[in-house]
Amino acid sequence: MKKLIYLLMIILSLPGVLYAQANDNIMYSNGRIYVVIAVLLTIFIGIILYIIRIDRKISKMKKDGN
Repeated sequence: MKKLIYLLMIILSLPGVLYAQANDNIMYSNGRIYVVIAVLLTIFIGIILYIIRIDRKISKMKKDGN
């Protein structure tokens, strides 16, 4: 569970990191940065949901095995 919390903290801080490392405003001026952030968040949320689903299946298999 701690790993999930740490992963969520990293994901939530991602837009701040992207903003801090931008040297030019090309992505911001065109509004593309919001698309990039949305795609990255979608991917990370999908990965988190997949990991949670796999964890539940493994826990169920362990429970049924005993």
